Amino acid sequence: MRLNKYMSDAGVCSRRQADRLVEEGRIMVDGSPAVLGQQIMEGQKITLDGKEIRPVRRKVLLAFNKPRGIVCTTEKREKDNIIDYLNYPERIYPVGRLDKDSEGLILLTNDGQLMDEILRARNFHEKEYEVRVDRPVTGDFLKKMSQGVEILDTVTRPCQVRQTGTCSFRIILTQGLNRQIRRMCEALGYRVRHLRRYRIMNIRLGDLETGKYRELTPEEYRELIRLTQEGSGREEKTGSSHTHHTDHRKGRGRS
Repeated sequence: MRLNKYMSDAGVCSRRQADRLVEEGRIMVDGSPAVLGQQIMEGQKITLDGKEIRPVRRKVLLAFNKPRGIVCTTEKREKDNIIDYLNYPERIYPVGRLDKDSEGLILLTNDGQLMDEILRARNFHEKEYEVRVDRPVTGDFLKKMSQGVEILDTVTRPCQVRQTGTCSFRIILTQGLNRQIRRMCEALGYRVRHLRRYRIMNIRLGDLETGKYRELTPEEYRELIRLTQEGSGREEKTGSSHTHHTDHRKGRGRS
């Protein structure tokens, strides 16, 4: 199999991240620097920064209620990184991001292929948030939010928005631009005071306590797989019909 798939299946990182690690010269195959697109044969020794990478035995998929202040990175130099906070016994990594000041549902896994499918912007997977802002929500604000707001040199996709209180609303996004909700609100003259993600596709936060995680149920996992496959099928069918949407991958999911 390809080296990037091997790294993904081993729960180290996504395929895209693996390619970056290769370019940085951090991955070795049998003692020699790896190259992009390299095929891996059984029995070869793969190392990252000198540490051997072995195939993963069991697929892990967790739902975590991230507190404010925790950073969704595997970078150990970040003292508030999500991996050290969870201290899970197996190597896992977050699926996308929630920015440091946001809280709520985030998935973590050792399945790089599934992570890529969930994050692929063209699949239009839904994520739902509760947002509180610094002044009363108006009908004009809701209309503009739902129709699309110009941020980051693009216009956000139309989305579902409904008011839940004087200064609060729920929003369902199908993309994940860098700090998208905060930027959308700021573009319309509002500032986000509190942001919590309640749902990713079919996975809901429910009564999971802040700072706690749980494994997905078999039913949740099966439905998640079905939805990702459905999204992939839609992408293959439509081809390039959605390529006009800007995909800011370097910051996706940081709403």
